[in-house]
Amino acid sequence: MWKFFHRLASPPHFYRLAAIIAPWFAVPGLLLIAYGAYAGLFLAPMDYQQGDAFRIIYVHVPSAYLSLMAYMIMAVSGGIGLIWRMKLAHAVAAAAAPLGAAFTFLALVTGSIWGRPMWGTWWEWGDPRLTSELILLFLYFGYMALRGAIDDTAKADKASAVLALVGVVNVVIVHFSVEWWSSLHQGQTLMKKGGPAMDPGMLYPLLGMILGFTFLFGSLLLRRVRTEVLFRERRTRWVREMILSPEGS
Repeated sequence: MWKFFHRLASPPHFYRLAAIIAPWFAVPGLLLIAYGAYAGLFLAPMDYQQGDAFRIIYVHVPSAYLSLMAYMIMAVSGGIGLIWRMKLAHAVAAAAAPLGAAFTFLALVTGSIWGRPMWGTWWEWGDPRLTSELILLFLYFGYMALRGAIDDTAKADKASAVLALVGVVNVVIVHFSVEWWSSLHQGQTLMKKGGPAMDPGMLYPLLGMILGFTFLFGSLLLRRVRTEVLFRERRTRWVREMILSPEGS
């Protein structure tokens, strides 16, 4: 088992393996998104309180979920890189940051669009989830800015990993903000005791979108890690041999 993980952490091995795995994430992800979008927009029943405005949930919820998941991947990878000095872990963290920032931005935009007809305002500074999600976006920006400001890759890896680990506190706040403070956001819907509090016609498209977004995120992350590995290893022998090889990779 340890031999497998040790080999997986090898940049050239991961680079080649990711090229094989990425399409297996992308194809089912796109199919699930196509199903979820069609079923959510045209087949799901209208909400008795929100009308058709609720349908933005099929983009907002997966984006918000991935905004937190991407940060945890970034933080855990940074921690692994700090503790075990694994270069590939830092590459994963660096690759996850722009994706996490994009999904966080999408969650904020769709949340604002959803909030306008529901709350009567595009933004409410007093809402703890909105504010903490915005802070999450700033953490992503800060992480990427810190990496870009340090020329030495090793030093950039260490400094950004520390920042990512500190920012985990805000991820916890985002997740539990609705339970800890008074919020305009509704409470748990999918993870409630006794099962999801949604009509199956609304629930299944949402689950399809969440799973589809997750698969697509996985594919994009693998491709970005490959690019990050190639940049970091650009002066190594295996990269030169791969470039000179007739097959390439």
